[in-house]
Amino acid sequence: MAKTIPSTVPAADTLNAEIIALPDKKNALTKTDPFLEDLLKQYPQYFDSILVNRNALRVQIIYTQIDRGANNIPHFRNYYFNVNQDQYFYPASTVKLPIAALALQKIHESGIAALDRKATMITESACSEQTAVYQDPTARDGRPSLEQYIKKIFLVSDNDAFNRLYEFLGQEYINDQLHKMGYSEAQILHRLELTMTGDENRHTNPVQFRDSGNRIIYDQAAQYNEASFPGRNDFLGAGFYRNDSLIGGPMDFSSKNRIGLESLHNILRSILFPRSVGAEQRFNISSEDYQFLNQYMSEWPRESNSPSYDSSYYDAYCKFILLGSDKRIPPPANIRIFNKVGDAYGFLLDIAYVSDFANNVEFMLSAVIYCNRDGIINDDRYDYEELGYPFMKRLGQVIYDFELKRNRKHPPDLSEFQMKYN
Repeated sequence: MAKTIPSTVPAADTLNAEIIALPDKKNALTKTDPFLEDLLKQYPQYFDSILVNRNALRVQIIYTQIDRGANNIPHFRNYYFNVNQDQYFYPASTVKLPIAALALQKIHESGIAALDRKATMITESACSEQTAVYQDPTARDGRPSLEQYIKKIFLVSDNDAFNRLYEFLGQEYINDQLHKMGYSEAQILHRLELTMTGDENRHTNPVQFRDSGNRIIYDQAAQYNEASFPGRNDFLGAGFYRNDSLIGGPMDFSSKNRIGLESLHNILRSILFPRSVGAEQRFNISSEDYQFLNQYMSEWPRESNSPSYDSSYYDAYCKFILLGSDKRIPPPANIRIFNKVGDAYGFLLDIAYVSDFANNVEFMLSAVIYCNRDGIINDDRYDYEELGYPFMKRLGQVIYDFELKRNRKHPPDLSEFQMKYN
């Protein structure tokens, strides 16, 4: 019998009754399918508190069933729970998903034969707040490259790697491309884990690519984005810390990154199943690039030898759905999760496609939950362990168990997602 994910999930935690409510923008645009809500109601021990507090917790879920035709062409059916494009959440590291694909697209569109993801990428600085990069100690040869940055983004969600791609792409290119692809609400406005002003984030570094003989094959000057963005009114929390001082009232996120859960879910689908979306939603990258993204979205950190990681980067480190934060139990060999997670300011997210090669199961599942019961932002007291990770694990388990029992007219051929890992 094929090995499956254990269904022994921990007992449900009791939510603090005094959840700090957030401004509720629920309106006619909120999408909830009775099927998905009824499925969650079948597990009151896991989801009763989630269902009751869905708006305070800013929970959003998208579950996609995938059915294959006789020719193995996938057909998709989405189910939604509390999904609202106007309900702001901080997307954290999930913004790295489109940026990785856009970086591959930009070099592909350059038309320069010698410019590929393996070329040496030198980042210079043009002003005081910027930093340069000439070496990458995680690479075997010590050379920084797009390839190495993208590996680190998916293996361990490296923030510096994202920042280097952001600087190569430039703020204008990122947002123009996402808007052209139909993600009109997207605003990718800043680097991660760096304190910079809005103007400083509009400035991006000079970048050079060099070949194996150290000859310059692409030279990009410093960029500045002069484009304006639609104004926003995104406020969160009952209070927040700034420079060790507690400020009463909500924190202004209007100049922070923004992208909706449905957009992130569709971006993942466009990478995994590019022929299933319209031409305007596809990234202009090679089939080899698609395979590269698929490999590192699904590879465990322990399988990578360049970069290599120690045991502190456990299998569930960047796999919240199905695994939560479990450091002890390795996932079954027949399961692979192609995804991008994020966590910051109390928000926990996972955008995922799950493939079980032994049981011929596949599905997409994306979710976000706000794990901040006291409503205070930047106090380092978020409820990821008590609330967020258990929710992601249980949600993944419930959907996976449902998929194991769901009848399929044609079993899927999932061989395209069976990667050769290091």
